[in-house]
Amino acid sequence: MATPIIGMRFAVLFMAGGVVPNPLDLRFSKVSGLSMTVETEALAEGGQNLYTQQLPRSVSHGNLVLERGMVVGSPLNIEFNASLSTFKFVTSNVLVTLLSEDGLPMAAWLFMKAWPVKWSTSDLDATTPGLVIDTMELAYARMQVLRV
Repeated sequence: MATPIIGMRFAVLFMAGGVVPNPLDLRFSKVSGLSMTVETEALAEGGQNLYTQQLPRSVSHGNLVLERGMVVGSPLNIEFNASLSTFKFVTSNVLVTLLSEDGLPMAAWLFMKAWPVKWSTSDLDATTPGLVIDTMELAYARMQVLRV
């Protein structure tokens, strides 16, 4: 019987221009947006009133959303800030890898030509202690699911 896969060990790798990633920019506490949907178009057939044919039209996806505790001095933060401040966007491929207990890759999702569309920081609240969380949202051209 197969053992259920635990989704709490993962790494996020930004692959931009052959630069070695900063270790600060590999660790995230949460990743969401790992999905694709086939959009369909209904086609009614003449004389057929019981159902309509569903034809595939295109593949759509939401944005990749990454969350982590606020990091000072992160090159990724500097890149996000530059893009959103100057409205000049440089794309990057992003690899999200699910890891086993031993740290070995089990599955991966490759997001091609990703670029930032939103960057937010959690509320600051003097009445409740808690981590300051940065949320980074990226649009991308295509997602490729990889099974190791």
